[in-house]
Amino acid sequence: MLTEDVLLSVEGLKTHFFLDEGVVRSVDGVSLTVPRGRTVCVVGESGCGKSVTARSILGLVDPPGRIVEGNIWLRRPPVDKGLEVAGDSTRARSRRGSTKPSGGLRTKAAGGRSTKRGPRTAEGADRIDLAVLDPHGEELRQVRGNEISMVFQEPMASLSPMYTVAQHLVEAIMLHRRVTRKDAWSRGVALLERVGIPRPEQRMDSYPFQLSGGMCQRVMIAIALACEPSLLIADEPTTALDVTTQARIIDLLTELQADTGMAMLFITHDLGVVAEVADEVVVMYLGTVVEQGSVDDIFHHPQHPYTKALLTSVPTMGSGVRQRKASIRGEVPHPLNRPPGCPYHPRCEHAIAGLCDTVDPPQVRVGPSLSRCVLHDAELLHAHGVDSQRVRATFDAGEEK
Repeated sequence: MLTEDVLLSVEGLKTHFFLDEGVVRSVDGVSLTVPRGRTVCVVGESGCGKSVTARSILGLVDPPGRIVEGNIWLRRPPVDKGLEVAGDSTRARSRRGSTKPSGGLRTKAAGGRSTKRGPRTAEGADRIDLAVLDPHGEELRQVRGNEISMVFQEPMASLSPMYTVAQHLVEAIMLHRRVTRKDAWSRGVALLERVGIPRPEQRMDSYPFQLSGGMCQRVMIAIALACEPSLLIADEPTTALDVTTQARIIDLLTELQADTGMAMLFITHDLGVVAEVADEVVVMYLGTVVEQGSVDDIFHHPQHPYTKALLTSVPTMGSGVRQRKASIRGEVPHPLNRPPGCPYHPRCEHAIAGLCDTVDPPQVRVGPSLSRCVLHDAELLHAHGVDSQRVRATFDAGEEK
């Protein structure tokens, strides 16, 4: 349910890739919320489904992948941001094949699914389910870059080498705003200056190959902010940059968020970045959310064995002695060979034979956090003849079985 302070709510999202070898469940039941003006970090190892989750929100998943289940609720402003949405519900297409609509709330139309809309909020904002929109339709195109923008991992690959910075910016502005080309140019110069690019008027005539990686990422951020989105999705925005430039880009994003009040969904594998920018943290493993909570609770009171292992693997310094980081044992299973039960159990130090390898773990509230682990379900442990107090004590002490 989308509450008044939640801008985006992802509910039970499943995005699968249908290959000749089998089905890859890249995103397998992900649920998360992004409150207005807050930063939610999605963290996990490479291949856990972070980026596919982000791309699913904007309908950017390429075939053979598609959303097969779930909702992506976006709260839209009560007053349009300058351009009518040209799409209509009949242009939404089916991406599920024979899969039954979840909850029976979606009506199947000839050739597609109807757009699912929720009731208006007290302030008159409209709620729309992005998961059922045609990825190539006008309505979702008006959301991209206008209400939700995205900054991708590789800035050099994201910018066309055939177009100048000005052409990128002016096109982005004129796509969503009724302005003249001259006004769009002026706004582009102002945006470059805002993101810290020196001599912005000269840089408007530059091609991407004439800029450094850090400068290209600043251009990408300027493009993303061109239409003042309510939500910015940053997908590993510092991955290809040197450490100094990484810090500057992160500082820039946090400053821009403070200035504009936009929300951020920050995708990263770097826990140092998470500690610096996050308000809320979502931990993913093999397509599922294993834990979510505030940044303080995740770092100081982790409730899932995988979260604990991630934090333990971060190198630390103490008492003038270099502390050797621990590694997570084993390897992430191949996505076409997912283990039964909890996907993390083959690597988990606290796995319970006959339980973790057979039972899909429920999501349990542990204090203010949510954890998907049987260790927190006393009733389930008791039903399998396991002493819940003992396993909890072992987990809290961080001891190996």
